[in-house]
Amino acid sequence: MVDQKYPRVEINLTYLKENVQEIVSRCGTLGIDIAGVIKGTTGLPRCAQAFADGGVKMIASSRLEQIEDAKCAGIDLPMMMLRVPMISEAKEVVRLTDISLNSEITVLKELNKQAVAQKKKHRVILMADLGDLREGFWDKDEMVRTAIQVEEKFTNLELAGVGTNLGCYGSIEATADKLDELVSIAEKIEEKIGRELTYISGGATTSLPRIIDGDMPKRINLLRVGEGILLARDLDIFYGYDMSYMHQDVYTLKAEVIEVKDKPSHPVGKISIDAFGHRPVYVDRGIRRRALVGIGKVDYGGINEIFPKDKGVKVIGASSDHTILDIQEAERDFKPGDIVEFGINYASMVYVTNCRNVQIVYR
Repeated sequence: MVDQKYPRVEINLTYLKENVQEIVSRCGTLGIDIAGVIKGTTGLPRCAQAFADGGVKMIASSRLEQIEDAKCAGIDLPMMMLRVPMISEAKEVVRLTDISLNSEITVLKELNKQAVAQKKKHRVILMADLGDLREGFWDKDEMVRTAIQVEEKFTNLELAGVGTNLGCYGSIEATADKLDELVSIAEKIEEKIGRELTYISGGATTSLPRIIDGDMPKRINLLRVGEGILLARDLDIFYGYDMSYMHQDVYTLKAEVIEVKDKPSHPVGKISIDAFGHRPVYVDRGIRRRALVGIGKVDYGGINEIFPKDKGVKVIGASSDHTILDIQEAERDFKPGDIVEFGINYASMVYVTNCRNVQIVYR
């Protein structure tokens, strides 16, 4: 009889800390600090603590409530606001974080106003858009002018550095040449303000290949890393890097079998649309052994984001609350009450760690 609650995601905190230590060490030999990005794991404080214990220099998130949770959990590291702030949240950005990424002069003015009111010094990194077309200054002359204004006019802001993001929207690769562009921008700003910037932040997990290949520009000294620590799957699957030295099973999703039947593989009747308004295409493979598990798209996103660990088991579909598995070639004889384990990726990790229906278990 099953005496545990499912679905659940089990998080191996030892593996997570060791992943942090590995990336911190590899980057540290090149003089690069790591800001540990906790948003992928929904800012779970115990995961944030593993980042801190592993040696990151900052904790970073795009969600202020996650940063507040980390602070309330006693994590005593500088906090970074990872997303360009809204004007409406400037007060909380200054209250909760030590440093933020910015690209708008109006937001910077409000941050300075709030920093004055709170009698605090808030550090800012100006973001350059190098072609990925998400956040950042496209006009680099405007970026230099803004840097000068922050340096000379905003009494309670400190211009800490410049940064960029590559790969998250426009799929632009973080090549050495692209990051050299960022260094050139930093040096133009340094020439104008007459001092060296503290940080040149060369991106996120997508910039780790420059570490692995040994061609990271020397002045890059800060990376903001989440997935490359939490899962370490993307560089393996999408870029072909050997990540076997990292734990890729920090997170394991477990779901309970609720039905096992032999059924046709093609729906019977006039096909319309599914629960999400789609019209799927089905392949008729005859009668197949199938298992339902008590977890669905509401819990993890899409069926391409979870990966059965049992050989011979394939995810063939899902609705909101059910996931359908083909178990015809499975190596074990499934029955109701059995537990199926899944590996997850970044997309499904965000869902399962943020879903009230999924129990979080640490080990």
